[in-house]
Amino acid sequence: MKIAISGKGGVGKTTVAAALCRLFEEDGLLVYAVDADPDASLGLTLGLAEADLARSRPLVEMKELISERVGDGGGMFTLNPKVDDVIENFSLACGNIRLLRMGSVKKAATACYCPENSFLGAVVRALVLEKDAVVIMDMSAGIEHLTRGTAQGMDTMLIVSEPSPTSLKTARIAADLAGELGVSRVQFVGNKVRNEQDQQRLTDGVNGRFLGFLPYEDSLFGLPLINAGTDDPFWSAAREVYCKLTSEPQT
Repeated sequence: MKIAISGKGGVGKTTVAAALCRLFEEDGLLVYAVDADPDASLGLTLGLAEADLARSRPLVEMKELISERVGDGGGMFTLNPKVDDVIENFSLACGNIRLLRMGSVKKAATACYCPENSFLGAVVRALVLEKDAVVIMDMSAGIEHLTRGTAQGMDTMLIVSEPSPTSLKTARIAADLAGELGVSRVQFVGNKVRNEQDQQRLTDGVNGRFLGFLPYEDSLFGLPLINAGTDDPFWSAAREVYCKLTSEPQT
């Protein structure tokens, strides 16, 4: 499966992405976890050491490598650079999970960032089209990444929303854009749910199916997900989402 996780900033996309990475890993699958959020917190949430993350630069900052593979941005650059070795050599291992830190790029209209966009796009295409593994991409907040087509090629868009009007509005727009990009399956996960009223606000707020609802838990904020006990209510709800996500046929 190739899953892009989207939603408004602060709704818990990274927590959901990390949980799914761990659950796929539990099933014995190789997982490529792609941190495409400028906040770059997926590694910490997965439980990687800060020292290891500090030694690993985001791909977009590797100027010499990008120049070597794509060009120097002087008007001519390669649209399909070789990146297979980049995926293997610059990912961080965490059990059977391989973390790739993409880094932040400016809008595609910013000319000086064309080589970087070309390079990162090639990495995403190689992951989606060539890797026989699960790919989970933690997208940047909001919807601007979708207008650039970053999620093209992913077979599932998982949109995370909390029960607030602004979050639900972003979720609706993201779902529409994902459909326009040709993502074959668009589904929702509710997060920070305190009660039945919150759950109802979520189901009333979008025209789509929720795979499940994750409880609001202060204990998870800012901590590696591995710190949560396996009997924690969050993990029980996350496993329900995982089972529905993996048992339903992909269109």
